[in-house]
Amino acid sequence: PLPTEKALVCFGGMFVELPKAKAREMLRQDQEQLDEEINNLRKELRVKVNRLYEAQGKPELKGFNLNPMSAEEMKLINRIVEG
Repeated sequence: PLPTEKALVCFGGMFVELPKAKAREMLRQDQEQLDEEINNLRKELRVKVNRLYEAQGKPELKGFNLNPMSAEEMKLINRIVEG
C-alpha cells in the first residue's frame, strides 16, 4: 500500500484523521506551549524555594538558579567529547 498523507491523532479518547502537515504543526505548537509552561513553573519554583529557605532562616540554596542546557548545547558538548 502507498503511504497515506494523513495521520491519526488522539484527542481525548477519540481518534481524528488529519493531514500529516497539520498534525505535525499542531504537535509542534503544543510542544512549544508545554515548554513555555515548564519554564514558567521552574522559575516560580525557584522563587518559592528561596522564600521557604528564607522563612526557615536557612541560607539560599546554592546552584538552584542554574538553567538546563538546550538540545543544541548538548549536541555541541557531545561533539567535543567524542572528538
